[in-house]
Amino acid sequence: MVKLRLKRCGRKQAIYRIVAIDVRSRREGRDLLKVGFYDPIQNQTYLNVPAILYFLEKGAQPTGTVHDILRKAELFKVKERTL
Repeated sequence: MVKLRLKRCGRKQAIYRIVAIDVRSRREGRDLLKVGFYDPIQNQTYLNVPAILYFLEKGAQPTGTVHDILRKAELFKVKERTL
């Protein structure tokens, strides 16, 4: 099963990549695809919307934090419009 989860990148400042990763992998493990990034300090988000929609259609489950990020970006409204 695939999940959309955060992967920490910054050492001093917390900057996270949003990745599609196998459930059995650890947080810093090998990811399938990088689909965005999130900077909580500057409140910036970049999302690769087609890739995220592809994984969500294939059954990937976002973690709680990633779900909140996607909801703030109104990605689920875009998903409903495309259906």
